[in-house]
Amino acid sequence: MTPTVNDLMKSPLNFRGLLDEMPLGITIVDLDFRIVLVNRVFEALTGFSASDARGIPCCHIIRSRHCSGNCPATSATGNIRHPVCFESDIINRDRQKLPVRITLAPLLNSNGEQSGYIETVEDIRAIKQSDVRKSKAYSFSDIVGRCTQMEKIFQTIPILAQSDTSILITGETGTGKDLVAEAIHQTSTRAAGPFIKINCGALPETLLESEIFGHQKGAFTGAVENKPGRFQLAHNGTIFLTEIGDLPLALQVKLLTFLDDKVIYPLGSTKGFNANVRMIAATHRNLETMVRDGQFRQDLFFRLNVARIHLPPLREREGDIRLLLDHFLNTFSKQLNRRKSHFSKDALNILIHYGYTGNIRELRNIVEYAVNMAGDHLIEPENLPAYLFDSPMKLPVRGEDYHQQERDNKENRQLSGTNYTEREDPSLSYDKGETMHYSSATQTPLFNQKSNTGASWADREREMILDALLKAKGRKQVASEILGWGRTTLWRKMKQYEIE
Repeated sequence: MTPTVNDLMKSPLNFRGLLDEMPLGITIVDLDFRIVLVNRVFEALTGFSASDARGIPCCHIIRSRHCSGNCPATSATGNIRHPVCFESDIINRDRQKLPVRITLAPLLNSNGEQSGYIETVEDIRAIKQSDVRKSKAYSFSDIVGRCTQMEKIFQTIPILAQSDTSILITGETGTGKDLVAEAIHQTSTRAAGPFIKINCGALPETLLESEIFGHQKGAFTGAVENKPGRFQLAHNGTIFLTEIGDLPLALQVKLLTFLDDKVIYPLGSTKGFNANVRMIAATHRNLETMVRDGQFRQDLFFRLNVARIHLPPLREREGDIRLLLDHFLNTFSKQLNRRKSHFSKDALNILIHYGYTGNIRELRNIVEYAVNMAGDHLIEPENLPAYLFDSPMKLPVRGEDYHQQERDNKENRQLSGTNYTEREDPSLSYDKGETMHYSSATQTPLFNQKSNTGASWADREREMILDALLKAKGRKQVASEILGWGRTTLWRKMKQYEIE
């Protein structure tokens, strides 16, 4: 006999587990709009864990534009009796502004009295970006370009998005690896799920393991409660591991285990969690060289390198510099409420012929600075950053060995069988005996490649660190700025190379 709904509801119900399986961000609030419960997707969208949010007014966690006095709930003179739905945006913990659709409905107790509210938050970035895409030429999602290499990438992204294949995105710093990863997610069938990003080079090894895999209460000193890891938050969505080349060897083993079993074991727990996630990794490093030097596991490299997308540096993207200049000029003019200006011939000539060692990120920052300085007037050379008038650096700041990589691995181009975007370019050749590596902060040579032609990258990197520490007189903060690294990255590499 089929049970009635009443009979069904008499059974024990795992309410939190039910909410966690919903593809929407959900929070339960009391009559004072203080958060009582949140689900996993809500944690992923806002960046706040359940323990962080509990007891806090929802306006301080959701932080939408409607929270500043236009909230349908607080503006109502009496209690809300019917669900209300509206589009807004939220500011997450990483200070990203995300378009969302919010639905607020009352919760009634068994006596029909209002006891709180249930609030759902739906990520509508894919819908909004689809509308923008229709009116944008030479672009895919938020990626702009019209050169041959970028056209191939635009054709590749939708193909790879339709499967759960692991993807490795390579390219120099500032080439847009994060945007490509997010475009793949938004184009995939997982677009309604969370997109969780973690920088493998931003935290020390001990904190990184807890951040990625989570921990149980009592797993270590200070673990006062259970904390879900990023893999758990990315359930039914995509996890993006940027700077995968900085992942310590011990965690590479644990990541490889997950790729084999699809099960996550939080620190201090013997109970696994089956995480249904799609893996995308990115790096500016030459992983093939790191594999040869024993700094990156070969088996993990093969698992990540099922499909590869290589993003070309801006200097190789013929015709895209002017396109990107106009794109960012239009963007910042609107953002800063300025009348859309133009570049003077002299300013445009400087910008077109500049080297852009920081690639698109550097170009974007230059245009933002110029729009701020010029106001509503024509952008002249004096409105540009002063460092542009110095001699440009010839090599990328942190794209370390991409020139060498193209030569060393010419015979290994088809290693993954899916390198859709890589191509040979004679402009990649240079004289080993004359090239110098420069830092971003001082534009001074860190080492001469002529004296290191027989050394491995590990030897050269160690020499770079020692040289930077010498220039900084032992001050690690100054040395990290000379190298263009974060302080934690320098600290970890000093430990790796046993530098006291």
